[in-house]
Order: sequence, then C-alpha cells, then structure tokens
Amino acid sequence: MKSQPTVDLKPLESIFARHAASQESLLPVLQEAQQAYGYLPKEVLKAVSRRLKVAESRVYGVASFYSMLRLEPVGLHVIDLCEGPLCELRNKEIRETLNRELRIDLDTSLRPPQGIGVRGTDPSGKFTYETTSCLGYCAQGPLMFMDGNIYTKLSTGKVKAILSDPEGFRPDALLPKGMPPELTADAEGETRRVLADVGKIDPESMEDYREAGGLQGIDAAIAMEPEEVIRIVKESGLRGRGGAGFPTGLKWEFTAEAPGDEKYIILNADESEPGVFKDRLILQSVPYRVLEGMVIAGYAVGASKGYIYLRGEYKHLRDRLERVIEQMERCHFLGDNILGSDFSFHIELHLGAGAYICGEETALIESLEGKRGQPRQRPPYPPTYGFRGKPTVVNNVETLANVPDIIAYGPDWYKEVGTPGSPGTKVFTIVGDVNRPGAFEVPFGITPREAIERFGKGIRNGNKFHFAQVGGSAGAFIPESLLDVPLDYDSVKKGVTLGAGSILVADHTACVLDILRATMDFFRHESCGKCAPCRLGTYQSYSILTNIAFGKGKEGDLELLEHLAEHMRKESFCGLGQSAAVPLQTALEHFREEIEAHLHGHCPAGVCDLGGEKVAG
Repeated sequence: MKSQPTVDLKPLESIFARHAASQESLLPVLQEAQQAYGYLPKEVLKAVSRRLKVAESRVYGVASFYSMLRLEPVGLHVIDLCEGPLCELRNKEIRETLNRELRIDLDTSLRPPQGIGVRGTDPSGKFTYETTSCLGYCAQGPLMFMDGNIYTKLSTGKVKAILSDPEGFRPDALLPKGMPPELTADAEGETRRVLADVGKIDPESMEDYREAGGLQGIDAAIAMEPEEVIRIVKESGLRGRGGAGFPTGLKWEFTAEAPGDEKYIILNADESEPGVFKDRLILQSVPYRVLEGMVIAGYAVGASKGYIYLRGEYKHLRDRLERVIEQMERCHFLGDNILGSDFSFHIELHLGAGAYICGEETALIESLEGKRGQPRQRPPYPPTYGFRGKPTVVNNVETLANVPDIIAYGPDWYKEVGTPGSPGTKVFTIVGDVNRPGAFEVPFGITPREAIERFGKGIRNGNKFHFAQVGGSAGAFIPESLLDVPLDYDSVKKGVTLGAGSILVADHTACVLDILRATMDFFRHESCGKCAPCRLGTYQSYSILTNIAFGKGKEGDLELLEHLAEHMRKESFCGLGQSAAVPLQTALEHFREEIEAHLHGHCPAGVCDLGGEKVAG
C-alpha cells in the first residue's frame, strides 16, 4: 500500500506565534492553517490540539462544524455557488453551464451523484465545487464565490470566462467608495439617517465622517453619566434590528446592572439571512458610525472590550474595518482614556467561518470562545452571563448604527418618524422580480406594496405579482391581500413578519413550492443539529417538498408538513428551528391549492419537473 506523504508542520509555527495557547484561538488558528495548507490535514489538527491544549475531539468538532473549513484536499480553485432562495430563481443557466464545463452534478442531496457531486473535484484537479447559502449581494445575483472573490451578475459567458482563466479574470469591485449599486443617489422618498452619508463621504476617512457630523455621539456620551446614556436609549424606543426586536436600552440596562467589572460589547455582523444585505451595506459604507455606536454602548454598560464578529463571507471588509479601528485609536476615540476621560475601550475583529446559526447571540458567543456555534440554554441570558461567562451586550450592526444620532440629537428627535411602537427608520432590502432591486431606508410603517411600487419600481417586465416572502428566509409567504399591512414590530399580529427587513418578490412565472423548497434546503443545511425538532424537521420537510416537486408526492404530505412545522415551532431549542416553521406554515396557509396541484401532476407556474426521478432515500 502506498504511504501518504508527510505533512510539513513548519508553517504552523508562525501561526501559533500570533495566537494565545487557548481554546479561544482555535477558530482563527484553523482558518490560518487552512489558508496555508489548502485544507486541514489530520496531522495539522493533532498539532493544533497539542499546542492549544484542546482535546483532539474538540478540534475535530470545530473543524467539521463550519462550512468554510475543509477536512479533505481540494482543487486549485474552490467554487461556491450561492444557493440562497433568491439565487435559486436565477441559477438554472449557471448550473447548466457548470455542469457542462466541469461535469459537476449540482443536485445530489437525495440520490447518488451522477457527476462529481457537491464538494467534489473535477478530473483535472483544478476546480472543486461547493455551495453556499447566501453571499450577501442579493441585489446583484446570481452569485459565485471563488478564491476569496465574489462574482456578481453571473451569466453563461461570464462563468465560462472565469473558468477559462481564473487567475486572470478581473474580480468584481466589492468596496466602492462612491454610491453602492444597491442604493440610488437621489434618495427620493427615503428618510436616510443610518444611510445619510453613504456615497457622500470616503468610508475610510475619519475626517470626512467628522465633517459630516460624525462622532458627536461619543462627545455627548462621555460628557454624561453612563446611566443617562442608557436612559436616553431606553426613552428613544430603539429596538434590535436583527429580527428579534428586543428593546436595546433594556438590554444595556441589564448588562450595566449585572455584577462584575469585566463586561463586553459584541457587534453581531454575522449577517447570513438570504435576501438581507443591509448590515454589509452599512459596514462597508459608514463603518465609523457602527464603531461609534459600539464605543457608546461600552461606555454605557461599563465594558472595556468589544468584538466585531464578522461573517466569513464578508472577509473582504476586514481590512477596511481594521483601518477604521486604527484611525479611531490614533485620534483617541478608541483605546485608552478616550477623549482624555477615564474610559478605555478596545475593539478586536473576529472572522466567522460559515454558520448561519452564529447569528443567534449565544451561538455567536460559543463560536467566539472557540467552540462549535451551537446555542446555549437560556436563561441565563448574555446580559448577565455571556462571553467568558461575563455580562455581555450583543447588538446587530444596524442597531448600533442608530445609537450615535440618538445620543447626539435626543430621543424626541429619533421618535419624530416611525410608529408609536416602532419608532425610527428601518433599512429594508427588496429583491427578486422587481425592476430595481436594492436597499432603502424609510420610517417604520411602510407597506410591502409601497416598497414594491415606490422603491422596487414595480414588477419586472410588467408581470403580475404572485407572492412575496417578507422578513428573510424565516419570513412569511404572503399573497397580494396582505400587501397593505404596515411593516413594523407589530405586523406579525396581522400575518406579515418584519424580521431583518427583506422583501423577496416573485412574479407569476415563479413557483411558491420551488422557493419554499429552496428555503427549507437552506434551513436543513444551516441547522446546527443540536435538537431533533430542527435537525429532523428541516430535513424531512425538504425531502417531502422535493418529492412533491418531482412528482413523487402523495396524499397526506401537506398534513405531514403542517405537523412538522408545528413541532419545530413549539419544540426547537432556539430561534432557527422555531422560525423555520414560519415559511412552511404561511405557504401552506395562503398557497395550499398551488402546492396541492403538484400532487396531481400540475405545476401552475410550469417550473417543477414533475416527471423527475428524484425520490427520498
């Protein structure tokens, strides 16, 4: 038997030298080791275990958990095709092109692969094919991630050109200093507050930000007592913009009142919800605003350290954020004795490795501690028991981006727009079958119909509206009859979820079953596996929907889907499984006849291959 070549462990020495020998260093060490070796050989995992003093089983557990880490050799170039529900609307030609060019079988989840399969490498050893849930550039899809670059607006010709010359093909520019393509320059009909300076200032220029009125929030906060800062945030009514909507000031108050001197602020920048890209847009365009919010939060609760948890797919933002941190430290808005006060606050950037579940705050904390990103039992909650077991505030990017203006201009100014229960503005994203996909900022209370007509500029090609999914992949599927429900934190009572503020629009050429199937594919892939209702419920739901879409459904399937959704909603350990039930339940409530038609051999949209051979095994 031919012996395997010995792995040279010398490259690890420089990696180890940059990190402390503790479990918290595990994820960044594995990420850097993979960059050095292309994947994570067993010998490397064992060496990491010895040096960091972490059990081999824990090292393997972390390495096998995150989708961006690899335990097997790969080709020279790794292709990640975006399979978010939105890209699924546009991916047919891209899939066919990849299949022709590389002989990759792109859909093998429920049958043996006919080609090299997902995570397979083509015969030349040049390309490895993988899939990813969402790349965060939803208004510019279809998308592909390769060699650290995101390629947008894919076409057959563009894919062929990339594959023919991967080293020479010029990647898309992802960090424009002017107006991002997702926004318009005129802002007509918008009320831009968080996005007010986007396209008007250099994102990396502290001088530009200062001249535009930035950093007034820190100035004002440092002149107050911390309790006064918290009072102002509470009085403003600011609520979390990540989807849960928890009152921000109340979270800060819990943390401030928790015993102990060691406290933390964590910026949740692990934006992985398909159709949502607002946080990426804010971070790349007005990063100073977000960091200013972190500093104010730290001052208010008595924290001296903050962490930015940046999703792995947003790695291209890392250098920009580090330069911004450096400039704020140089000008004494970060670091020791900020603005000559007794308050010191430092920020460290941490890169995720591919796990939607890490958007859940306790799973994010577990990941930051060098563990698998699985949610914790709650209570205790992070404000009293968070990172390293210490009181911790975890806030979303958009949430903290609102804080500087609230402190600078006061709660009454903030509440001038919005609704009584949902004051302020919200950054929405609108994608899918509209003439102008992108992002916009308006006061709470806008309706989906207004969003489609005013900011999406109507349905593309003059087509007829069919359905929308509002709130992200965990959002509700709604018919035209619900398009006039105002979007705020109370809209869920009327059957329309706000979530993270995404509106996915589908015209009459789209099939609700097809998108629902893609949605459940996302959830079954992203389930951390900790609890059976989510782990099994998402997989079984996807299997049933797949069989229905391929003409293999049977009577009773829809009732079984309802049963699964109810159990996921009531019994899942965390919000992932609980919210995965929402698209299932709402699609079956509003579009049951369309889904049921597939059981009788008819796809009303003509999308599904009801004569297909796919069956669940």
